[in-house]
Amino acid sequence: MNITKDMLIGELLKAKPEAAQILMRYGMGCVGCPSAQMESLEEASLVHGIKLDELLKELNS
Repeated sequence: MNITKDMLIGELLKAKPEAAQILMRYGMGCVGCPSAQMESLEEASLVHGIKLDELLKELNS
């Protein structure tokens, strides 16, 4: 599965539940809240000041 910037956090966590640990390490502590479930990785990265390329690289490894 290739994880992209457009993927919603909710669909990422359904497909790869272990990704929650990575997201939390990057400061996305509310991965379980309802609004986060409908937010793309790109949107969440912007809100949290996270370098999207680094996050995607780790999620895809």
